[in-house]
Amino acid sequence: MLEITRDDQSTVHLKGRMDASQADTAHEVMDGIDGTWTVDFSGLEYISSAGLKVLLATQQRLWEDGGEILLTGMTPHVKMVFELAGYDSVFKIS
Repeated sequence: MLEITRDDQSTVHLKGRMDASQADTAHEVMDGIDGTWTVDFSGLEYISSAGLKVLLATQQRLWEDGGEILLTGMTPHVKMVFELAGYDSVFKIS
């Protein structure tokens, strides 16, 4: 299960598991952002390739308009997934 919320500070908060069963929900939320946003991973336990795809599609869309997403609060396991996929060179991760 994935809990995904947005706040007024341009931050998206992720909690739970971001996998294929939650990809449509994640797309809906991420399609509603523009400009530059921070995605807080501190509550995310797991991300699959479907979750990575949602984030990559969002990043590409935002880049076209001069924005981007910045990733923060990753657990070591989630960060390792990004590194193995080579996404640490696509996203700014703090």
